Amino acid sequence: MEKRKKKLVFPDTLIIVAIVVLIVAVLSWIIPSGTYDYKEMNINGRVRNVAIDGTYHVIDKSKVTTTGFLGFFSSLYRGCVDAADIIFVILCCCGTFGVMVKTGAFHSGIGVLLKKFGKKGLLLVPILMILFGLGGSIFGMASEFYGFYPLIIGLGIAMGYDAMFGFAVIACGEFIGFMGATMNPYTVGIAQNIAGLELYSGTWYRAICFVLFEVIAIIYVLRYAKKIEKNPKLSAVYGEKSIHEFSEGDLESYSFSKSDAVVILDMIITLVILMIGLMKWEWDYPQLCGLFLIMSMVAAGVKKWTPNKWCSEFIDSAKTVVWGCILTGVAKAIVVVMGDAMIMDTVIYNLSNLLKSAPRGISAGLMLIVQTFINFFIPSGSGQAVASMPIMSQLSDIIGVSRQTAVLAFQFGDGLSNIFWPTADIVIICGLGGIKLEKWYKWFTPLFLILLAAQLVMIEIAVFIGY
Repeated sequence: MEKRKKKLVFPDTLIIVAIVVLIVAVLSWIIPSGTYDYKEMNINGRVRNVAIDGTYHVIDKSKVTTTGFLGFFSSLYRGCVDAADIIFVILCCCGTFGVMVKTGAFHSGIGVLLKKFGKKGLLLVPILMILFGLGGSIFGMASEFYGFYPLIIGLGIAMGYDAMFGFAVIACGEFIGFMGATMNPYTVGIAQNIAGLELYSGTWYRAICFVLFEVIAIIYVLRYAKKIEKNPKLSAVYGEKSIHEFSEGDLESYSFSKSDAVVILDMIITLVILMIGLMKWEWDYPQLCGLFLIMSMVAAGVKKWTPNKWCSEFIDSAKTVVWGCILTGVAKAIVVVMGDAMIMDTVIYNLSNLLKSAPRGISAGLMLIVQTFINFFIPSGSGQAVASMPIMSQLSDIIGVSRQTAVLAFQFGDGLSNIFWPTADIVIICGLGGIKLEKWYKWFTPLFLILLAAQLVMIEIAVFIGY
């Protein structure tokens, strides 16, 4: 009999993340449980619980919940429950913008752009990436851009490239901007307040970092575009149909009508109101979803759709991201297991002790690595700041690194890994973009390593110049 060679099949991302949950569940029995004492602190007008350095203490394992066999499977359910707000945001965003796209207004708008910039208008890449980057760098915008993913991915495909190209333009643009934060209130603002620094001091150096990182990312994306332009088979998603692909004929043949203009205006007004609300009135996911629903209903009304047609198109669009929603919940289970066993603070405590014994020359770089590692367990920028910065700011005094550099290491570690760790934003935006996580890792890992090296260089320069 003829022997058949079995093709090595890469496991589904859900399986990989579930295995990580299982590993953390096993570690919940091994890693000592412990916690810092916390105090309430008013930071930029909001009361937050902040860890107190030097107060870490071990807790008896009998007083915490370690994850057993049934607990492991239960944690997957609890992760989905805890991530319910994010899951519904993903469903709402994709359903809403599915409706917006199906009105045909964006086909017409993108057709106009293609006529203006040409089929290979790569000039749009640096413009869009810098705009998204400035939003993340200055205002800390992340979820505010969720609605743009279908549009930018569709534009990337219409330009003759692929879904990964469009996805990278917005994902790298906004999150590398978030990493190179100049005045991000959720990272730099909170971290500097905790560290006792003047608010937004040292902006000049962070601005240099922002420009450097964005330039690296733009070059990487443009090189990828040129590569698949020469050989489409080199596409990271070759042979896969995107859920955001505009396949309805030649986009350049679309005419831009008055109703199309009203739909586009509807979207612009909604996004402006949302940005003002998020920054001025502390709006959150409920207001975001509410505005998006209203926006899609107005667009449907402009195009004279029936209510039944709006419902049908909304549901059909939301169906496309069910996989991403489940993945988001499963990834959240990692945090659930660690929280039950109370081992997060133990990880932070031991990592900070590791830094104390490191030579000054490499301690700042190690601080960056530690913060990147901590972001796996605490993927929230503000959450990581209040949990780690009280310890790291005191530790920086001991190891001879300035507190400004400690803040820099924190913002670098938090920002970049947001689009790498499966516990962070990447699972959300992959769901929105219809991009498989394993495909993203294959495409992004080289850029991640390049940017990590650039971060280490900028950290060491900061130490050298006494930043």
